[in-house]
Amino acid sequence: MTQTQITPRTWLDLGLLSLLWGASFLSVRVALDELGVFTLVAHRVLWAALILWLYVGLTRLPLPRAPGVWGAFLIMGLLNNIIPFSLLTWGQQHIETGLTSIFNASTAVFAVPVAALVFADERMTPRRVAGVLVAFTGVAIAIGLEALESFDIRSLAQLAVLGATLSYAFAAAWARANLSTLRPEMAAAGMLTGSALVMVPLALWLEGAPTLPDLPRTYGAVAYMAGPATAIAYLLYYRILRAAGSANAMLVTLMIPPVAITLGAVVLHERLAPTAFAGFGLLALGLLILDGRLLRIARR
Repeated sequence: MTQTQITPRTWLDLGLLSLLWGASFLSVRVALDELGVFTLVAHRVLWAALILWLYVGLTRLPLPRAPGVWGAFLIMGLLNNIIPFSLLTWGQQHIETGLTSIFNASTAVFAVPVAALVFADERMTPRRVAGVLVAFTGVAIAIGLEALESFDIRSLAQLAVLGATLSYAFAAAWARANLSTLRPEMAAAGMLTGSALVMVPLALWLEGAPTLPDLPRTYGAVAYMAGPATAIAYLLYYRILRAAGSANAMLVTLMIPPVAITLGAVVLHERLAPTAFAGFGLLALGLLILDGRLLRIARR
């Protein structure tokens, strides 16, 4: 895909999106003090879907007519919301918010080999192979050798978060193959609706009827996740896609961890091991290699 120029407006959008998504890791951790994993995810997708349908109604976007598209919404919701949100939320019970955000940045790395398997025009070039190998090395360092030597709940939580990023990668391929003709706002609203139709009954079955939280901060955390971190963030992300293309939009994955790490340290007093920062450095280098900017700068 031809890379589009990043304007000052797009850089501003990227910075704002990184703040919205970076703070979501903190809000998840805060809400987990009173809400179960599945109940929390159900709240997030249900209220975000309602917000986006309100946006669709106010902007009078046309509804999709093809019956098959609603099934595609359901599968997209499974791959892009239900599986990754649940795995990420569960994982944050056992690992730091900053470390979760570092692993989440590997989404763009997993997307490369998945796309190569699915699409003929997404072949693995030498540059892509190099970027993936460097980034995966960074992920391994961030996990730590001790996690590879002994398997415990922390190791399982890290693998769960990585499983979430793999699900995101398959979601990107599914969206390109089945939802590319829809307006992004409609695709997001339909996806979150499919997620809510599955997640709300699942949460009721696994965790029972939700009770009202006791702490005001829990209400604030849920409101933030559903509104700014999901509904508004999707609209902002799709604006970046239209203005600068998917390759430039991928840069937000590099900007999220510093926000999440800082908030985790200031609010939750988390301290990450030096290997986590070293791993993020290699992961960032791998993403920049995949992006191609380093090669273009070297050529100049």
